Amino acid sequence: MGQRLDLSRFQAQGQESCFHGKHIQPQIYAGLNGSNWSLKDYEARGGYAALRKILGQDGGEGMTPDAVIADVKLSALRGRGGAGFPTGLKWSFMPRQFPGQKYLVCNSDEGEPGTCKDRDILLHNPHAVIEGMAIAAYAMGISVGYNYIHGEIFEAYERFEAALEEARAAGYLGRNIMGSSYSFQLHAHHGFGAYICGEETALLESLEGKKGQPRFKPPFPASYGLYGKPTTINNTETFAAVPWIIRHGGQAYLDVGKPNNGGTKIFSVVGDVNAPGNFEIPMGTPFSKLLELAGGVKGGALKAVIPGGSSAPVLPASIMMDITMDYDAIAKAGSMLGSGAVIVMNDTRCMVKSLLRLSYFYQHESCGQCTPCREGTGWLWRMVDRIERGQGRMEDLDLLNSVADNIQGRTICALGDAAAMPVRGMIKHFRDEFVHHIEHKTCVVPAYV
Repeated sequence: MGQRLDLSRFQAQGQESCFHGKHIQPQIYAGLNGSNWSLKDYEARGGYAALRKILGQDGGEGMTPDAVIADVKLSALRGRGGAGFPTGLKWSFMPRQFPGQKYLVCNSDEGEPGTCKDRDILLHNPHAVIEGMAIAAYAMGISVGYNYIHGEIFEAYERFEAALEEARAAGYLGRNIMGSSYSFQLHAHHGFGAYICGEETALLESLEGKKGQPRFKPPFPASYGLYGKPTTINNTETFAAVPWIIRHGGQAYLDVGKPNNGGTKIFSVVGDVNAPGNFEIPMGTPFSKLLELAGGVKGGALKAVIPGGSSAPVLPASIMMDITMDYDAIAKAGSMLGSGAVIVMNDTRCMVKSLLRLSYFYQHESCGQCTPCREGTGWLWRMVDRIERGQGRMEDLDLLNSVADNIQGRTICALGDAAAMPVRGMIKHFRDEFVHHIEHKTCVVPAYV
């Protein structure tokens, strides 16, 4: 079994922030100072102008639901939670003529290690999420929505509830919004900190008051979601981006980024950098520029980067320094943009011990529903633990890849993939460190802590 890990070593140090003035063309973080989150502040920044625009307020003609979806499609906004699916296309899947209740859900269950962007949005710009959800609900003919908020950021939940009260009192939520025929009710739901509830169908199960375990797909949420009704689910940052698109137009949003990767993206830069934090930059910005914004590498030379949260395959410095921060470029390099958490690792980091931390996390967070994930994540952790303690065998490297292969793509949800991809990435790019551990029973970086 191997000795249990001392989790106290894995605690994050310090608090990351978005108030550093280093954003490039910010849209979501623009004008924020940490205290101007309220409705009056949001309206002063042009808030709810997009909702008024689509409803034909202030003398405008209004926008049809089809026109809203077309603008979002044109913007090339892709889901900011991990998969990067085109948002407008996803909205078009909703059967707008369905005669019964339909639901809109915001996934604020931010539990991916290294990611800390959504909580900043909820704390400091909650009305952007509310307005974005109201616009999305209008486009899809939905009258009820929920924001599922990660249980370990309770302060963000309380802030969002306060913002909801302000929006209801001002007539931006509820029945006949701003005197129109459009009605939309929005509620916050407090989760309990389970990583698995970030998977959209497990989130729906939790919303329904059941154990947060993923559902088989198909059927997909667009046809059978919350309470068995058609449901659309998007990430916090995705909804927060929508008001800017409607105010300025889909083409203007696309022009900020690059083809197939419109607008800005918030990256949580953590790890071995001098100034960790959240940085909003245009899609397609070089990684080298993002690293510069975060103050450069701390404590040594750049060794590796996990570009999209802990579930993304690691990339060595030689590759990272030549790519741009967008979905397509990172996928071409062999990893994924994922949640936007950029975990920077300097040359004092042992990749075996780093993988041990990741493998322990996924073993701990597996819901246990699927045998390959329930058993396989434990096998991965125990084998890496064995190698790290100097008891590894050379055949363990092939065995690790074999176990990862037999997990990936064979589970109900993507947690199994999330556990397997870091293993395969580490062995692919840093195999020599694992071999050194096995042959010499010690780390390449003996001073690693």
